Amino acid sequence: MSAAYANFGLAPAMRAGAVLADGGYQVHRDFVDFIVDGRPLLHRLSDLDAVSPLASDVPPAIFTAQVRGLLLEADAPLPGGRYVIYGCPECADLACGAVTAVIERINDDYVWRDFAWQTEDEVDLRLNGYHGIGPFRFEGGAYRSALGALLDRPDAVADQGPAPRRRVLLIGARVAVLARLAAALRTIGIGADFTRDAEHVPADELRGYGAVAFGRAIGEQERTAVRRAFERAGVEVAYVDGLAPIVPLLVAQIEHALDRGPRERRRLTALSVTDGAADIEVTSPCRVRLTAYRLDRLYRTHTHELLDDVLEPGHHRLPLDAKAVKGQSYVVARTTGSVLVTAVAH
Repeated sequence: MSAAYANFGLAPAMRAGAVLADGGYQVHRDFVDFIVDGRPLLHRLSDLDAVSPLASDVPPAIFTAQVRGLLLEADAPLPGGRYVIYGCPECADLACGAVTAVIERINDDYVWRDFAWQTEDEVDLRLNGYHGIGPFRFEGGAYRSALGALLDRPDAVADQGPAPRRRVLLIGARVAVLARLAAALRTIGIGADFTRDAEHVPADELRGYGAVAFGRAIGEQERTAVRRAFERAGVEVAYVDGLAPIVPLLVAQIEHALDRGPRERRRLTALSVTDGAADIEVTSPCRVRLTAYRLDRLYRTHTHELLDDVLEPGHHRLPLDAKAVKGQSYVVARTTGSVLVTAVAH
């Protein structure tokens, strides 16, 4: 077989966690994605919630085994020389479904071909093959260099910088809300602590946080003191101004703040809601879910599912149910690896 040469690379990616409208949870996962000709391979799969086998939270021995498999230094885990390229982000069980491909070596090159959706050991390419993806032929030296760097240092991904800090410090006055938020974040895999004053927190502890979230009751003087504490500790963090004491909404804000990936590798790049319609921009075909949240006069949370559909690349203006976004409302947009939050403008 023959295949045109493609450029191979690696880049950090995330599958955003979430507190879902039905009360369920979606676990946060940081992983290394495959970049083919400058574009994340996952973005070629429009409606797939998955992560690569190179996830940051797998044990080192398993991570190393996955890398060696991609280098063909270990036997294929599935018949026919097939390797898992993307799997279930919750359990990694093949029964949940996985994107697999044959990886083979031709002379000094590596070829990925016959991509398919697979739920058992054998696969039917006619029924379940991704016929529009691949084959990809990668120059051997560049391929081995990119993956080999992970064996020496798992965070040695191009442009990644320091390993992501998946921990957030919550600063607020309402302890009950902070406790529920911290519990929700921990459930989806993000460490969380809460306090009212970070002034006396040791610098070594502050360096473990990737974001700080402020409640609405925290004044500017207190916020300035927190920022100064982090400046003295010599650490840059993302600051989040909590929009409302609604746990799923705050989780989405924090997930967005923790996403340090470059804009050009995000699927969801813009969100606003004005005049009863949502303006959304996506960079590749993807499933987008829109959810509206609001508090009534008794501070009860109302949730409305607005959209769950696959959108094509580009700008979309989508009319919304006026009842769902009345008053002071907020909208969360989610797709694989991206989450955005906006207040509704009236």
